[in-house]
Amino acid sequence: MSSPNFDVTRRTMIDSQIRTWDVLDERVLELVGRLPREDYLPKAHRNLAFVDMNIPLGHGEVMMAPKLEARLLQELEINPTDKILEIGTGSGYMTALLAALGKHVISVEIRPEFTAEAATKLAHHGVHNITLENGDGARGWERQKPYDVILLTGSTPLLPEAFQQSLTVGGRMIAIVGTAPAMDVRRLRRIGEYSFETDSMFETVLPKLQNALEPAKFVF
Repeated sequence: MSSPNFDVTRRTMIDSQIRTWDVLDERVLELVGRLPREDYLPKAHRNLAFVDMNIPLGHGEVMMAPKLEARLLQELEINPTDKILEIGTGSGYMTALLAALGKHVISVEIRPEFTAEAATKLAHHGVHNITLENGDGARGWERQKPYDVILLTGSTPLLPEAFQQSLTVGGRMIAIVGTAPAMDVRRLRRIGEYSFETDSMFETVLPKLQNALEPAKFVF
């Protein structure tokens, strides 16, 4: 079986999946057209790089579908001066996208093997404005706060307040909140020291972050 022509399938992905999902920011479109998504996938799934699906990474974790990656990237409104927190490094591809648009990315991953693999791939592609951290960031990561942008790449039943308190004034955060079968993609913006705006953008389903905050269980 011959390998796909990645340049052709990448362009088809952009035209048929990403643009049709209201991703019209030329910076984002140019970026996903330039970065080699196929290089960040597990070898067994490399030929699926531009298919409209979540791709398994192991341990119950996934690489988001291309259209979801691009849409979240657009909605974060990243500036070249932004310091970005990513919870869930995964394959490292979203880390590379964030790093291309912002000043510096702190990416936190609970699985050391994912961090090691992502570090190798990111270094190979010359992505150096990043700090990869091993740890449990599902309920917040305050070590290098404040952040201009925060992205949670897995879902969380409840959104810990620590994240919004780690944003700069004017900072943006996107999190996928709730439980299957319908989770809410929320964008939160800090507009003042004590004030926030929250937009509910659309619904999707993603695996839960390990150790994500759960609602308290009622005990009889």
